Amino acid sequence: MNLDRAVMAFAGVMILVSVALAHFVAPGWLLLTAFIGLNLLQASFTGFCPAAMLFKKLGVSGSGCAFK
Repeated sequence: MNLDRAVMAFAGVMILVSVALAHFVAPGWLLLTAFIGLNLLQASFTGFCPAAMLFKKLGVSGSGCAFK
């Protein structure tokens, strides 16, 4: 699995978890969904992604084209 796919998979899981928490626990969890969306948007423009940096440190190999 390359870095880009790891970041997208992580973002997808976090969005699904936050939507489930908003449905079953409290609507305030939708703020987490908004935060994830904003982070993805800024990463698309700047190339800076904290999740990508974390995955690199954890040893996710492969160089995707988005986060070099």
